[in-house]
Amino acid sequence: MRVLCPECGEKSRIHKSNRLDPKFTDLYCSCSDPECGHSFVMNLSYSHTLSPSAKTTSQMAFSLAAALPPEQRKQLQQQLSIL
Repeated sequence: MRVLCPECGEKSRIHKSNRLDPKFTDLYCSCSDPECGHSFVMNLSYSHTLSPSAKTTSQMAFSLAAALPPEQRKQLQQQLSIL
């Protein structure tokens, strides 16, 4: 990931990160140009999903199946065995 100085446009170095939430982080940065020397905080945030995680989908299906009453769970097992 490349962070550019908002003052001069040169490359900046991330010195520290502070994760405030699983989807939001503060990045503590400083400009690599010694003449500029600007230090600043940038925010890194999650925007949206382009392709859902297969892991999430599997976990959701397992949770739904585990919540079914025993009779419906047996029916589901029978239906899945046909596939």
